[in-house]
Amino acid sequence: MTEFSHRVEQVSISGIRKVFEAAGEDAINLGIGQPDFPTPEHACQGAIDAIENGRTDAYTSNKGTHSLREAIATKYDREYGLEIDPEDAIATSGGSEALHLVLEAHVDPGQEVIFPDPGFVSYDALTRIADGTPKPVSLREDLTLDPAAVEAAITDETAVFVVNSPANPTGAVQSEADMREFARIADEYDVLCLSDEVYEHIVFEGDHRSPLEFSRTDNVVVVSACSKTYSMTGWRLGWVVGSTRRIERMLRVHQYAQACASAPAQYAAEAALTGPQEPVDEMVAAFERRRDVVLDGLEDAGLEVPTPQGAFYVMPKVPEGWCEEVLDRDVIVVPGDAFGANGEGYARISYATGIAELKGALEIIDDATAAVK
Repeated sequence: MTEFSHRVEQVSISGIRKVFEAAGEDAINLGIGQPDFPTPEHACQGAIDAIENGRTDAYTSNKGTHSLREAIATKYDREYGLEIDPEDAIATSGGSEALHLVLEAHVDPGQEVIFPDPGFVSYDALTRIADGTPKPVSLREDLTLDPAAVEAAITDETAVFVVNSPANPTGAVQSEADMREFARIADEYDVLCLSDEVYEHIVFEGDHRSPLEFSRTDNVVVVSACSKTYSMTGWRLGWVVGSTRRIERMLRVHQYAQACASAPAQYAAEAALTGPQEPVDEMVAAFERRRDVVLDGLEDAGLEVPTPQGAFYVMPKVPEGWCEEVLDRDVIVVPGDAFGANGEGYARISYATGIAELKGALEIIDDATAAVK
């Protein structure tokens, strides 16, 4: 008899967390994936009003309040011209739970889940927890996911493929042509496309497009959240949208694992989605300025780095020993192999911190790079 399940035994602590724990208390943190801006005032007020009016002392609907799901549906109509029934959305405890629901509801033991490598750490772990088989796919030179590579990886055992744009850890943004191809692949092969769009509004060039816009079937589900767009990581409020039959299956997992998302967070999210969007625009503009500072600094240090078009990450190619040298100098970065085997030789740098700190870190990075070259 084993003491623990094989699912949990094959999942380890995130490489990101290991880096944080190894760093000194005074280290400059370029490893964390959360905005350093305050949650917009109107979102906070939404929660305050709910508390003051006694709307937080009971469970909401398993799917979330109807008014929040209406706000989510209105968002997709306003931004993408998509007609989403509020009944076809579930409010979740962050985008992380939404990813978990999708995989638990659609993956049988041994079935394959295709995802980008390097890619967000949860894709591999949550696939294993769902008793699926991870199937990482290499990226293009510009760190975008090639639809042809996804199509070539599909077998009779494939249940899901994951698209993440803008992407963590690369900051890459998929083109409209790519998104059309991902939708075609999902339709043609009858495989579910899980589109992780948590960073959808943090785009510097072009526009974010979703494969949900182009699918002719119900083989696309979208996961998103307030976490990055509204600087609400700690509120833990996300959602998943999909067809009625897919939402119903995901609800079977959600109702037992979570019952419902936090009520105050739901009211805050509703206020964020329906209120002024200027704070988002201001935050994105600040991220773009920071990105340019970081790109200039890394290139001055002699590092090769693809230009990210979104999110708040940059992923330079780095020489052997670089991450350790930088960490020893109290700048936290995340080694690329924390995001998959193909991340070897890269590092993820987050610019979700102030420009003064970024410039100080870049000076240290310049010295560290010279030391290992």
